[in-house]
Amino acid sequence: MKFSKPATTYDQQIDLLIQRGMLIPDRERARHYLTHLNYYRLGAYWLPFESDHASHTFASGTRFDDVVSLYVFDRELRLLVIDAVERLEVSVRTQWAYRLAHVHGPHAYLLPAIFKKADIHQRCLTRLKEELERSHETFVEHYQNTYTDPPLPPIWAVVEVMSLGQLSKWVSSLTHGQDRQAIARNYGIDEIVLTSFLHHLTIVRNVCAHHGRLWNRRFGFQAKLPKRPIQLHQSLNHQQPKHLYNTLVMLEYSMNIISPDHHWKARLIALLEKH
Repeated sequence: MKFSKPATTYDQQIDLLIQRGMLIPDRERARHYLTHLNYYRLGAYWLPFESDHASHTFASGTRFDDVVSLYVFDRELRLLVIDAVERLEVSVRTQWAYRLAHVHGPHAYLLPAIFKKADIHQRCLTRLKEELERSHETFVEHYQNTYTDPPLPPIWAVVEVMSLGQLSKWVSSLTHGQDRQAIARNYGIDEIVLTSFLHHLTIVRNVCAHHGRLWNRRFGFQAKLPKRPIQLHQSLNHQQPKHLYNTLVMLEYSMNIISPDHHWKARLIALLEKH
């Protein structure tokens, strides 16, 4: 079937929503939002208000402001989640570099023997070198202007230019379980849970970074859930493992360890109550 839908003006979009049963008492307000928030983007937020998806008819009483409120909630949720993900990422960077530097030396990441597969290690190293070449960080330039052997900075420096996705691969590809376990021990979870959660958070972070919908999203990659500690296990939802709830529980648990005075859970609850 050939696509034949024409582009619509803001006023046509408003008329269409009204025709489908949405209450829009203030057209100027609605036009303002549609001017700055793509109609197609907002569609993901009014989907739950539809009584019939085939005809896109809205349930009685559906208001445009309800849709906007849901969108605002999701935006604020993304900011809260990215705050926690950032703190966990920086923490794991620290633990990964500390463990390898003290056990395998300042340039441990250059040693193929401590990583599972040579090809994976080489891809990670190539990506890291590319990041270092693009970097204008003072510590990178200082090392390059001061030292020639090895040509790359020590692990505690290079870890600062890694993305979360790169860090996840570096941690999971470690050969020795005791290295991964030593890192995970700082968070009171098993190394299998940590590596799985880092992979999952890479996806979550990408959604947040690209302003994607976080609320009501099903994630394709399901992070492994811990059986210990018991209090965390009892809080998890094993019926809907691919939704955001377990991610939030794990982040709240992590924040209690990394930044206990940050009151992240209280901020999350306040956000839920606000909306």
